[in-house]
Amino acid sequence: MIVLVPAYQPGAALPALVERLTRADVGSDVVVVDDGSGPAFAGVFDEAARRGATVITHPLNRGKGAALKTGIRDILARFPGHDVVTADADGQHIVHDIQRVADALASDVSHQPALVLGARAFRGTVPLRSRVGNTVARGLFRIAAGWNASDTQTGLRGIPAGMLPWLLDVPGERFEYETEMLLRLRSAGFEAREIAVDTIYLESNTSSHFRPIIDSVRVTAPLLAFAASSLLAFLVDTIALLVLTAMTGSLIGSIVGARLLSATVNFVVNRQFVFRRRGRQRMIAQGLGYVTLALLLLGSNVVWMTFLTDLGLPLLAAKVITETVLAVTSYQVQRRVIFAGGRTDPERQRRLAPSQERPRSTEVPGDRMNLTIPRRERTP
Repeated sequence: MIVLVPAYQPGAALPALVERLTRADVGSDVVVVDDGSGPAFAGVFDEAARRGATVITHPLNRGKGAALKTGIRDILARFPGHDVVTADADGQHIVHDIQRVADALASDVSHQPALVLGARAFRGTVPLRSRVGNTVARGLFRIAAGWNASDTQTGLRGIPAGMLPWLLDVPGERFEYETEMLLRLRSAGFEAREIAVDTIYLESNTSSHFRPIIDSVRVTAPLLAFAASSLLAFLVDTIALLVLTAMTGSLIGSIVGARLLSATVNFVVNRQFVFRRRGRQRMIAQGLGYVTLALLLLGSNVVWMTFLTDLGLPLLAAKVITETVLAVTSYQVQRRVIFAGGRTDPERQRRLAPSQERPRSTEVPGDRMNLTIPRRERTP
């Protein structure tokens, strides 16, 4: 078991955490990634190394997601086959909870790897920005992903070894990476489970580098992207419906014509920008799947629109109600079926996970930047 800690401009909590982890013998090693903290924080990382951590340094700040990927590459190179527990460097995660996540991960003997989430309860004295941020993210996540995670922003996660290569392909370089991980989890063939952990905020969480406005946009960007795409399709569909109805007087014919136009726009935008399935690979299969979904939604659209307008609702009101009902279903099918990314195949896992005989290197495999990796042994 390896403990991975991404860190940017940390305080004294980081070396203290490393010391407690090594004394408690949680995991076989502690890997700390200095995400471009700068010379002013070199002493903190030197102290963490003296207390038993392997420290990897980014010359420039690249974001939490990039730091996690760098740590994963190092672990795949030096500790192939080992599970990983990620923890934050700001003192929010105590050794007891890290150990509980590690134990839960080690006790999972199922054939379907599961991500273990250390979920905070958010009870008691919790900073307002943390409480509000998690509440908003949790609600949006449930709509987008189709399953409920009580703490979508937790950095305390237990990752089985078989999931590590896949995580290198998950998009995102900053805080949004952890949300993308959860959004893509089930479509990649993995599961998630939660264990309750303590909610700890030191000095009202002032050491956190999470920026409420900028990073909330980043975290919710995957969710907002689909909403924007759906809104665009809705606008195209609505305008086309009103125009065609005025021109032809046929409700059903206008619905069909408007839906064909909006569905084409939606497919292109979702494939290129929302789910990022660019290129020609699987394009035909995705197109056929989307057409099938569009036809099913079209049938539902006609039934609902006819029913609601027969009840006396105005055309526009009936349209809004119908699209709201069908939007969530459309998203779930697209994410889980049509644009789903397959689980990393065994051959690719063998390529990404070097053999144990591979010599240790001072450069993390697969990273485009040279990294300073002081190799220090643990002090007694």
